[in-house]
Amino acid sequence: MTGSTGSGKTHQSYGAVRSLLAGGVRLRWIKTTAEELYAAQRPRQGVDSEQEMRALMACPLLIIDDLGAAKATEWTEALTLRLVNHRYEYMLPTIFTTNLPLGDIRAALGDRTASRLAEMCERVILTGPDRRRRTA
Repeated sequence: MTGSTGSGKTHQSYGAVRSLLAGGVRLRWIKTTAEELYAAQRPRQGVDSEQEMRALMACPLLIIDDLGAAKATEWTEALTLRLVNHRYEYMLPTIFTTNLPLGDIRAALGDRTASRLAEMCERVILTGPDRRRRTA
């Protein structure tokens, strides 16, 4: 899902989970932001970040919010590719949200990640004003 800030991407992601639950589908799911993903993968004493990554890779449904919002580095690009590629290869349902226009995804995430996202995702574009700034 792509759209401007406040267009309802995160809300719609949770709506997808609510629809699954209302339809009787019971599954484990995880929601994280791209920044939380990268922070969790930084070395920390007493924490097995590889185990945390494996949990995200194997989760039956994963929501990654704000993809491309963090400053791109070789490390974040490699980490994103690793996660996206695993979910791509195993055809695991994943919802990605981003503020990036579709044309900017390749530059922000790298060719390999963008190629996989283009094949594995159904594109949804949300439009409209920032819903958080509505007047009462």
